[in-house]
Amino acid sequence: MKSIFKIKGIDCANCALQLENAISKIEGVTAVSISFIAERMVLEYDEQNEEEIMKKVKKLIKREEPDVILEKI
Repeated sequence: MKSIFKIKGIDCANCALQLENAISKIEGVTAVSISFIAERMVLEYDEQNEEEIMKKVKKLIKREEPDVILEKI
């Protein structure tokens, strides 16, 4: 499944890259792309585990970048 999110509050392109790398390691995530300039994240993941994957993604973002807000488009 592919979902697009508005991701607000990332401080720099390097922070976006670090988040992207960390999210890509979550089991069930097949692809992730974060655009710092567009404030957008495209996430591809296993649809059967959507709830669990999204919990892990949100928890990771909150831990790494506490001020970031994630909204599904």
